[in-house]
Order: sequence, then C-alpha cells, then structure tokens
Amino acid sequence: MNKELMDALNILEKEKNISKDTLLGAIEQSLLQACKNHFGKADNVHVAINPETCDFKVMADRTVVEYAEDPALEISLVDAQKINTSAEIGDTVQVEIHSREFGRIATQNAKNVILQKIREEERKVLYDQYYGQEKEVVTGIVQRVMGKNVSINLGKADAILSENEQVKGEEFKPTERIKVYILEVKDTPKGPRILVSRTHPGLVKRLFESEVAEVQSGIVEIKSIAREAGSRTKIAVWSNNPDVDPVGACVGKNGERVGVIVNELRGEKIDIVNWDENPAILIENALSPAKVIAVMADPDEKTALVVVPDYQLSLAIGKEGQNARLAARLTGFKIDIKSETKAREAGDLYDYEDDDEYYEDEEEYGEDAEYAEESDEIAETGEETSDDGAEDAVTEQDSEEAPEEEREEAAAEEE
Repeated sequence: MNKELMDALNILEKEKNISKDTLLGAIEQSLLQACKNHFGKADNVHVAINPETCDFKVMADRTVVEYAEDPALEISLVDAQKINTSAEIGDTVQVEIHSREFGRIATQNAKNVILQKIREEERKVLYDQYYGQEKEVVTGIVQRVMGKNVSINLGKADAILSENEQVKGEEFKPTERIKVYILEVKDTPKGPRILVSRTHPGLVKRLFESEVAEVQSGIVEIKSIAREAGSRTKIAVWSNNPDVDPVGACVGKNGERVGVIVNELRGEKIDIVNWDENPAILIENALSPAKVIAVMADPDEKTALVVVPDYQLSLAIGKEGQNARLAARLTGFKIDIKSETKAREAGDLYDYEDDDEYYEDEEEYGEDAEYAEESDEIAETGEETSDDGAEDAVTEQDSEEAPEEEREEAAAEEE
C-alpha cells in the first residue's frame, strides 16, 4: 500500500473538497505526461492505479524485434525473453516503467500537471458551491474597500459589492459582518467571480424566510415586494391557512420578527399588507396607511383611479410620491390618486346615497316602491293622495278637453 500517497489524497479531499477519483485521474495524467517528456511519445503507455491501496504501475506496450532501434516502441528479443521466456519476434510485451527513472524536467512537468488539475478542480468546486447559492442570502465579512467597491469574504471566496448594489449612505468597516444577496456567479480562469447586492428586493424576501417560520414552511407566502433600498419596502403576504394571520406572523410578537430585519437593513421601514386577488382591495391595502374612499381598477389596462379623503391625499401620495410609487410597483397597476373634492368636481366619484334610499324603499314596498316614493312627495306638498281625488281630477280634465257638442248632449241627458 502506498500510504504516503493515500494520506496526501485524503488531506486534499478533506481540505479542498476534491474527490479522490479526480485526484487519481490527475496523477494518471501526470505520469503519462512524464513518459511523453522522457521518451518523446506516450501513445503506447498506460497507467494502472488501485484506488483502494493507491498503488500504481506504468506499463508500456513494446514490439519484439531482433535489434531495437526505437526504445520507446520496440524491445529486443533478448530483453523481451527476460520478461517473457516465450516471447518471439513480432509479439507485444508489456514493460514496466519506473517513475524514478524520469529526469528532473519530466518530474517537474508531472508535478505541474497535478497542481494545475488541483487548482482547476478547486475553482470548479467553488463555482458549483456558490452557483448553487445564487438568489440566496449569505453572511460575509468586509475585507477592504476598493475605491467605490467593497470586497466581501464569504468563507472560501471573495465577493464584490459594487457601488450600484450599495445602499446610499451605508458605510462599511473592515471585519464587519453583513448579510448580502448573491446576484450572479461567473466562472473565470482565476476562479468564480461573485457579485452581491444590498439593494435587491430578494434580500428582504430571504430575510423574512430566515426569520419567519411560517414563510419558510410555506404557510405564509410573500406574493410581491416593492423596495426603495435604504428608505422603505412594501411586501404583500398571503396565508394558505385561514387560521394564520399573514401580517401578524411576519410582524411577530411586539414586532420582534420584523424588528430583526429592520435592524439588519439599518432602519429601513417595512410595510406589510394583505394580498388579495381583487385588484381594488389589493390597491387599497397597498396604499396603507392612507385611508381610501373608492378604487376603480381596470384589470385589462392595468390602471386604477383611487379616491381618498382630502386630508389623506398627502399621506396616500407619500413623501416625493414614494407611497404611491411603491404601491404601483407592488400591485403592477398604474395608480392615479385624487382627493374626494377633485373627484366629485371631475365626475369621477358617483354618489350612491340616492341609490341606497331607492333600494331601501324597494325592500319595504316591493314593486310599489316607485308609487310609494310619489305618495311621499304628495304628502309633503299637501295634495290629496286618495284614489277618488285622482279620478275626479282626471274626469275634470277630460271634460274640459271634450268638444262643446258632447257637453250639450250630456246636459240634456241629465235633465
């Protein structure tokens, strides 16, 4: 058993996370390269390695000739019979090659092949590890500030936090621990190039998944997120369990859960609202904390008109339009906000009070609701409401309109 080689392979497998089979393949490749450098060719050379004991042999197939002119491919009959007594001219015999016979240059090249393979595999392992963590949140340590970029150590590799992915106003100190969102992992000859972010909405989503058990288990879903990094974030949540309040689950007792996330985001405000399939209700929720009078949404055009009380207009729009802007991103609707007074002047707000009174009468009188309404009007004006009075009024009107001859005939009949 080649104990030294086995111990070395075990250490490399543990520290570099490179499989033993890959390392054995690198050794095989290095031995073939050494043979090529030593003999000038290696087409007839093959390496046999026992993965259990790490013992290896390098064998070369050589043709038996009477006098060998090319020692790399041929062997004399006399030398061949020393290996195999029954060997004859034209036969092929396998000759063992001892690695100790390789020259210094061949040995150095073999070493370089092994090291190069180890480096390649190490880069590949790192790339696969962090590529699998794309769109995830990891904890890193600030290494150094490189101009406007920041280098973050993620454990086995360094990541780059570019200026565009930094929250304005945030400052980082060396050795400080921060959470970052892995945007992209690229494979390069120098190793994986990892790009991370502190502004991506996915950072907030992953933080809620790590802090809120209901979100992690799927009971509560985060349907939509709109974020202006460093200032405010709105998230819409939905519960798959009617007994679980999605907003309460995300906020936590006394705001503990959301408080942890706010601290990680260094004081960024977070609004948590209920998701609803009805666009009007969703838009109303998204404009929280402002109160809404009416929402007229067009799902096809993705537009909505929202009417709010006059004193709530500035709150609904928000500072520099932030609240309305985030609500539009959260819902996917283009939102037009108007005060109640402006909406009434423009005819956008329909007054439903008269309709409500009509429907109340209809419930009380049924089909005679209209007649009841007219009776109420007559009662208010003091006019007669009896049926006889109505008939007398009709008869009097008809008699005035009748021709003179008919009136005379009627007078004669009375006499």
